[in-house]
Amino acid sequence: MRHIGALQAVVTAVEYDREPTATELDAIECEMPLIAAEVELLDVQISVLDRPATEVDTRRLRRARRKVLAERAVLANRVVSGEAA
Repeated sequence: MRHIGALQAVVTAVEYDREPTATELDAIECEMPLIAAEVELLDVQISVLDRPATEVDTRRLRRARRKVLAERAVLANRVVSGEAA
């Protein structure tokens, strides 16, 4: 049986097979509050998928949406003022 395999190294391995740079990690760190708020919103949305939403669920959903919007505004203001990467 003949072995079938790549005879050459992958051309793009150097570009995509690497760790994030310090700049990329800083950008992720800057966006972490927004990412956390979006995860929280997703958790609330998932929790009300299979049942009718109660008043408490509605409040949690509204609070999570406001938190996402607030974090987006903070991040946008940081980018506009030049603080973010």
